[in-house]
Formats: sequence, C-alpha cells, structure tokens
Amino acid sequence: MAFKATAQSAIDSPVRSASPGRLGKLAHLARKKPLGAFGAVVMIVFVLAAVFAELVAPFPPLEHGTVRLASPSSEHLAGTDQFGRDVLSRVVFGARTSLYVGVVATVLSMIPAVLIGISSAFFGGWYDYLLQRFVDTIQALPGLVLLITILVILGPGLWNVIIALSFNRAIVGSRVMRGATMAIKNEIYIDAARAIGATNMRLVLRHLLPNIAPTIIVVYSLGFGTVILSEASLSFLGYGIPPPTPSWGGMLAADGRSYMFGAPWMLWAPTLALAIVIFAVNMFGDAVRDLLDPRMRGTG
Repeated sequence: MAFKATAQSAIDSPVRSASPGRLGKLAHLARKKPLGAFGAVVMIVFVLAAVFAELVAPFPPLEHGTVRLASPSSEHLAGTDQFGRDVLSRVVFGARTSLYVGVVATVLSMIPAVLIGISSAFFGGWYDYLLQRFVDTIQALPGLVLLITILVILGPGLWNVIIALSFNRAIVGSRVMRGATMAIKNEIYIDAARAIGATNMRLVLRHLLPNIAPTIIVVYSLGFGTVILSEASLSFLGYGIPPPTPSWGGMLAADGRSYMFGAPWMLWAPTLALAIVIFAVNMFGDAVRDLLDPRMRGTG
C-alpha cells in the first residue's frame, strides 16, 4: 500500500525538472531567433547607457574643452567637436534623447491608433466611413512633409516633436488595427458572446482587444525604429530638438555636415550609433513578429 501511495503521489506531482524555467525558455528563443536576441541585447545596452548616461559618459555633454576638433585618442575615444566637447559623451546623451522620444511617441501613438482602429471596424457605417476618409486624407501626405507641417505650426521643442511623431504613427497604426479587428469581429465566438447578451464594451475588452494584442505588439515594436529615424531626420533638417540638447540627428546636422572632411569622426560617431540601434530594433521587431504573428512575416 505504501508503494502504491508513493507511486501515485509521484504521478500526481509535477515533474519540475522536466519543465524548462524562464531562463531555459529565453535560451530556446535566443537559439531560435539569434538575430532577434542580438537585437534585444544591443537595445538593452543602449537603454542602460542612456539611463545611466552620467555614469557612462566620460565628460558632461555641454562642457567646452580647450582642445577643439581633436581626433580620437585615449582621452577622447570619439574625438572632440568644434567647441571642444567630447563627441562620445554627446552620443551617449543623444541616445537618451532619441530613445526617450521613441518610447514616449510610440506609447502615445498606440492609444489613439487602437481606439480609432477598433471603433471604426466594430461600429462600421458612417462612423467608419468618415474616419477612414480622414485617415486617407492624412496619409495622402508624405510622412516627413506631414511632420514638418505640424512642427512649423507648433514650433520646435522636445514635446512638439513627440506630438508630431505620435500623430503620424497613430494615423498609420489605426489602419492596421482596423484591419486586424475586421478579420475577427465576425468570428463565431464574437457572435456567441453577443447572443448571450455581452455588451459592446465587454466584446471589445474581453474578445477583440486580447486577440489583436499580438498585432499591436508587432506593429509597434517594428515602428519604434521608424520613430527614432524620423526624429533624427527632423533634427537633421532643423525641425527637431533644438540645440544645445544633444540628439543624434542634431549632431549630424549642426556638427557633422560642416566638418565632414576636416573632422569626420563628428559625423560617423552619431551615424554609427543610429545605424546600430535601427538595425537592432528591426531585428528584434522581426523576431517578435515571427513569434507572435507568423502571418505578418514579410510585411513591414
């Protein structure tokens, strides 16, 4: 009897050694998507550098030095600019600016995009028609032209750049959210929930939103890199974050172009940082897309 009880308890108890832990799952995902794992690691490194910029950067970003336009050396790894400021320190603090704009603009754009997309597809009729004609009108303008137009009206500044980028990404994202909602709003489980008396709010919160959540994550993980690149483009054209706040696009515009041949390190340092981050974000976004929504593979 004791043997039977022991055997039964062994069967009933979960075999913990056979189930992989969280670290094991992460290792499995890393092996399955090595480029995505590499992108995630690079993003974490840049985020940590941006958060702890005061500890990482060797010099204050606005500190004027006595040695101007110095080439890379052991003291200034990426050289100095025309004011004697350490280029590497400005790149590190520029990461804080660019990543902050990217995160905030992405989050702020997600909310109206989801609201507009779901409500447009769910209610349909004239409401959907009017919203989609508005979206079509806005999307008729090239994205950069729309951003510049908004910033000409609002003026320069960090939060004005964030508002412009959020508006642009919300318009683009709302169309995707509408398509995702249209694909599932006529499913059998939606009709069944409506038949037993579920309200529209309950249908959206309990059925529609959870089912399009993977699409939301995929779209905005891929769109994060676009936001960072758009901010750099605006700063490069003189419509972005005004100096002396360090930003990668601003460094390319105000510093890099004027000294492209005499001090090329002023150009390649922010360019390299921007290229690495965009590559890492895209690799991570591709991996997230393939894992959460393989149907979207090859899009974006």
